[in-house]
Amino acid sequence: MMQSTLRIESDAKTHEGRVRPMNEDSFIALEGNGFWAVADGMGGHEKGEWASACVVAEFEKIEFPESFEEAADRIVAAVVTANRCVYAEATQRKLQMGSTIVALYMRDRHYAVFWVGDSRAYRLRGGKLEQLSRDHSQVQEMVDRGLMEAKDAVGHPMGHVLTRAVGVRPEIEVDRAIGEVEPGDTYLLCSDGLHGYVDEAEILRLLGRGSPGEASEQLVVRTLERGAPDNVTVVTVSVSEPTLLSLPPGGDA
Repeated sequence: MMQSTLRIESDAKTHEGRVRPMNEDSFIALEGNGFWAVADGMGGHEKGEWASACVVAEFEKIEFPESFEEAADRIVAAVVTANRCVYAEATQRKLQMGSTIVALYMRDRHYAVFWVGDSRAYRLRGGKLEQLSRDHSQVQEMVDRGLMEAKDAVGHPMGHVLTRAVGVRPEIEVDRAIGEVEPGDTYLLCSDGLHGYVDEAEILRLLGRGSPGEASEQLVVRTLERGAPDNVTVVTVSVSEPTLLSLPPGGDA
């Protein structure tokens, strides 16, 4: 019996940028489990780095089940646990720190995107770039309320003021979006160190070039060429046409 499955390739790159003394971004790439995430720490010095690392550490503990829905619930639970951990540490030490999170999970031709804050998930499909996440920021709220045009939100001085982040409040709500994966799709997870300085037209052009490794490299390089005042992290995941896998007689499809 033959089983049809999608071929997945991924790559992740991070850089402290040209201004920040240290990298407060963290990422995790578990291609074998179909899971990737980017966390952008906030708080300066070692605080933001610790907060984002805490989120990633909780993701590393996940045992991914067969059920897509159960796996999605475990991912959300990991963010909730990380939120409690970061909030408790910040409260005890009287510090202000937190982290964004954006994550992608794929299984059985379905994907789920999870996010808190303004780290983003994009999908390139059929030559069109679509933002799958929606920023938790004051500027995005103004756009949603009709107080600002979307085009005016780009580069707005309040663009980095978040309305939701991991570790800022005792409880947290994790947004998610679920859809079907198609051959030819390319997914991008990134911190605002990328999308804050490289516009979507440029992201579209670079994301469609070559392998995930080449695309990730070019996205980081372009950010550095723009001055890279922030840390930048990108995860690129491409999905290609199915390959045929041989299964033993009587094997399940």
